[in-house]
Parts: sequence; structure tokens; C-alpha cells
Amino acid sequence: MRTNLGLQDYLQGFKEKNRTILARAITLVESHNPDHQKLAQELLKALLPQTGKSLRIGISGTPGVGKSTFIEAFGKMLTSQNRTMAILAVDPTSQKSGGSILGDKTRMNELAIDPLAFIRPSPSGETLGGVAKRTRESLLLCEAFGFDFVMVETVGVGQSETAVAQMVDIFIMLLQPGAGDDLQGIKRGILEMVDMVVVTKDDGENQKIIEKAKHDYERALHILRNEGWIPPVLSCSAYTKNGLPEIQKAIEHFFTTQKDSIKEKRNQQGLDWMWQLIYDGLKDKLHQDFDSDLTKSEKEVLSQKQTAPQAAQDILKKFFK
Repeated sequence: MRTNLGLQDYLQGFKEKNRTILARAITLVESHNPDHQKLAQELLKALLPQTGKSLRIGISGTPGVGKSTFIEAFGKMLTSQNRTMAILAVDPTSQKSGGSILGDKTRMNELAIDPLAFIRPSPSGETLGGVAKRTRESLLLCEAFGFDFVMVETVGVGQSETAVAQMVDIFIMLLQPGAGDDLQGIKRGILEMVDMVVVTKDDGENQKIIEKAKHDYERALHILRNEGWIPPVLSCSAYTKNGLPEIQKAIEHFFTTQKDSIKEKRNQQGLDWMWQLIYDGLKDKLHQDFDSDLTKSEKEVLSQKQTAPQAAQDILKKFFK
């Protein structure tokens, strides 16, 4: 395969359902190279008419809840039905070294070799919200490729997890049994945005704990969400596969009954994405043109020679000129 691909090479690759071309296209949109970014935007524009047909699912949850295990079991169930799916698995990144904590290696061994599935791990970098900076672009590429489902597995970092809800149709929160501890650690903002809650590890002798957890989560959600769509609370075991068909049925029910709200949500997501890119572009331009001024202002704020509002006002005055 050619080292450097042009727009037509990528478009032909998508037409032929070439997974290698899809992987290279995602690498293209993740690149910081200006030439790569220009080509990536041309590619996204050309593929835009082919997007919007996949079901977008966001999976979040506290660390250790079993997100990857759940996704693999759920994904294998879908591919056994001849459904295709792409998983964008975002690995946490070390803030010290910049390296991916999980080494960018997928934990879904069986799904990784499934011909109907495509898994793309990406480091989250410095981006808050548990998603990589270019996850939205990667999601659109997977849609244009023709997958039935596109799933985003997020890092699980707390309140900033709500960022994933701004790019998917249904936002599913995975929680562990032991409702008291979990409810204390869950931010209200997340519960206000979830569309479904799934209690994991529903196997063995956990039945009483599972039922109590489900009851507590249902009660909390009914307090917060007393109108419109009330998120169902389900349970499952990724090992015994218990509860997985019910989760699929609940997801399909959501997409059937919430078509208008999903359309409205996608429109708003497009606007939110536009403004986020504007903010990112302004921030990059600020650092590009006023790096030395920013460094000087940071030192003055740290040494208390200048207040933070004063420093910000000075920088913005220079920027606006």
C-alpha cells in the first residue's frame, strides 16, 4: 500500500470496506500535522452524506466496573446476529509521561479478531471528558464506513465524563453492586444525562446486593428525572451472558421511541462541537502568538506580582489588538 494516500485513495478504501484504510483515516484525523488535518477535513466533508445511519452508544462507568468485559460480551452477542460494530476505546493517558496508561492495548481479545467488529484504542491525552480529542471525527468515519453500531468506551474519570453524552445517541452508565458506595461517588450531572443504567456482575450469590443496587439507582433516577424518558435500570453478567438480551431490547426500544429527541440531540451536538472547535482554535492561536507573554504572566501570577484577573485582562487586550 502507498505510504502517502490522497483523498481518492481513502474514498475508494471506504467504498471497498477496507479496514486498513479506515484505521489510517482515523490516524489521519488524530494527527497534529497541518497538512494531515487539511486532508482529514476534506475527507470528512466528502464522507458526510454517508454518516448518521449508525446507532451511537456511549459506555461509561467507574474504574473496575468492567466496561471492556461488558462491551466484549455485548459485542459478541451483536455480531452473532450478523450486526457490525465499531468500538472506540479511549485509554487514559499519564499526565506525567504522556503515555497511555493501558498501553493502548485492547482488553477485548475475542472481539478483536471478530470480522464483524472493529476496535480502535486511542489515548485520551490531556482532553477532559474521558474521550480523545478527535473521537467525534473517528465516530463519523466509522459511521461512513457503514457499521450498525458505533460504541465509545470512555475512561471513567468522574463529572467530566458527561462529554461523551454530547456525541452519542444513548449514554449508558455501568455501575457495580453496592449502591451506597457508588451513589456517593456519582456526580448528579452524570445521572441527569444518562439514558440507561446497567448494574454489572449479576452472577453468583450477588442477587440480594444486585436487587438493592437496582432499587437504589431507580429511586435516585426517579427523583432526578421525573418527566420525559426515565432511564431504565438493568443488570447483567458479562460471564454468564445473563441480562444481555434484555439490554439490547431496551436499547432498541430507546431508538424506536426517542427518534425525535435523538434527531434534536444530534443537531445540538453539531453546534456544541462547532463551538468547542472554535474555543480550541482560539486557545491554540493564543499560545502560538503570545507564548512568551503567557509564560511571563504565569510567572507573575505565581509570584503574586499580578492577580489572575489582571493577567488575563492584559493577555486578552493584546490578543484582541
